[in-house]
Amino acid sequence: MAVGEFDLIAKYFARPVRRAVLGGGDDCALLQPTRGMQWAVSTDALVEGRHFLSTVPPDALGHKSLAVNLSDLAACGAKPVAFTLSLTLPRVDEAFLAGFAEGLYALADAHDIELVGGDTTAGPLNIGITVMGEVPPGQALRRGGAKPGDELWVSGRLGDARLALEAFRGQVSLRGEAFEDVRRAMERPQPRVALGLALRGIASAAIDLSDGLVGDLGHVLRASAVGATLRLADIPHGVHVAACSEAQRRTCLLAGGDDYELLFAAPASAHARVRDAGARAGVPVACIGTLDAEPGLRVVDTHGAPVALTERAFDHFISG
Repeated sequence: MAVGEFDLIAKYFARPVRRAVLGGGDDCALLQPTRGMQWAVSTDALVEGRHFLSTVPPDALGHKSLAVNLSDLAACGAKPVAFTLSLTLPRVDEAFLAGFAEGLYALADAHDIELVGGDTTAGPLNIGITVMGEVPPGQALRRGGAKPGDELWVSGRLGDARLALEAFRGQVSLRGEAFEDVRRAMERPQPRVALGLALRGIASAAIDLSDGLVGDLGHVLRASAVGATLRLADIPHGVHVAACSEAQRRTCLLAGGDDYELLFAAPASAHARVRDAGARAGVPVACIGTLDAEPGLRVVDTHGAPVALTERAFDHFISG
């Protein structure tokens, strides 16, 4: 028996809402903002072949689809509240839907965010999610606001997701647990929501790393009208990236993308508070540079000598 659009919604994506006034099943969801809070809203689309490989397990795809959106809320310092799902499917595959929903809901439950509506249709596999969060007025983390003299920080470690992509492309050889380690980073990123909340009132600017360190840092520099000096040796990375050639390592660290860590600036006087915020969130943080009055991005090596910057950010209409 064929499964229709509303059957699959009812089976896989219908859940009672707890905080929304009205959830899925009507023309609109109804949400009641918490008194005194502002909404933070973000949307991302994931397209097969552009944002994920056809080999990704369905539960990992469900996880990542929501994770990349939660990462935007984290970069804003917002508490997750609700999300919608727009799902385009080439066909109804119930095994895929069961796994996708399992991964999606597992992450949603971990961050106490609920599905309140969406849409399904037929076509090439495409996943669109809109997330909504809350933040007190004046406390949202933004890309603008960094000042000369601020320190530049990053959470977690960078480069593993890009290294996984290079392994899938056959550009590097990784096997066994090494490959599984970097594949997890690529397919199951962990949104730094707790860190974003802990950085309210501390960070002067923030962004999540989706298109590579160089490109995403460039957004902060332009929005804040500042420059930066980036210390290449201080960028945190794991053993698998460390084992790469220098050229491969630089590509992974500077132009990798898909890290979904937080890049943020904070006054030098707040150094200890940033460390404490990371500890409270259970996320390692590393100081990787400084913000400068002089425009532009400068990269230096261990000895402070300039490093020529040839890496560029991922671009959906240019990058391969």
